[in-house]
Amino acid sequence: MKGHLHLTCALQGDGTSALRQQSFCAPFHLSKPHRDAGALVVNVVNPTAGLFDGDELELVAHVEPGARLVLTTPSAGRVYQSRSGRPAKVSQTVRAAADSFVEFLPEPLIPQAGAIYAQQTSLELAAGAELLFFEWLSPGRVASGEVFQYRQLAWQTDLQRDGRLLARERYCLEPSQPASLAALTDHFPQAHYLGCFWISPHPLPRAALAALEGPGVYLGWSPLAAGGWTAKALCADALTARRLLGGLRTAFYAAMEREPPSLGRF
Repeated sequence: MKGHLHLTCALQGDGTSALRQQSFCAPFHLSKPHRDAGALVVNVVNPTAGLFDGDELELVAHVEPGARLVLTTPSAGRVYQSRSGRPAKVSQTVRAAADSFVEFLPEPLIPQAGAIYAQQTSLELAAGAELLFFEWLSPGRVASGEVFQYRQLAWQTDLQRDGRLLARERYCLEPSQPASLAALTDHFPQAHYLGCFWISPHPLPRAALAALEGPGVYLGWSPLAAGGWTAKALCADALTARRLLGGLRTAFYAAMEREPPSLGRF
């Protein structure tokens, strides 16, 4: 199955953000967007069971000058066993213009036993744009005893601002090669991974981030080459990961002196 979601968020004459253009087809679907805390909240829904081998999905989001967009998902993404040996592929592109703000916050990706998944993400910011980007990777269907039983996960992420590369990440996780999982499993046998990019002129809320560390959480942060920050964390389980994600989100919004739009699950 091939599906796409293309949308453009623009600032209206009354100062509110709205979708100026949208186009999507299965397995993408949009629930009714709504405004909260000055931002347009768009929930991206997959009404199917999940992703299968050979599926190819493309998401492209444009955020025009002055607009504020929160792009999120209401439920976890699932990747099923590859029976053909082909991956399920997802391409994600977010382009944010000057003076815009975009938050990208999906629910966890849950790769099931035998899954092969490839994800490519491009974050393209103009000078003056602000970004809060999260990603959450589960070790699998833990309740069913599937922990790191997928075949391969390959992630590629590029972050650019004003045409300059700020960060480039490449992950290839293959449980058949235990060394590729060592950075995860050395800390917690069922580790959940959280990644975050924060691009903003505001200072990093170091004290608030340090307060989030504790049992079941291994958290660190680092400045990017030309402005902005990245935070990475490993969590012992899903509940700890959700609490930490909520804490990170609260800390970054407080640093930006903004109220976080309510998503009802943190």
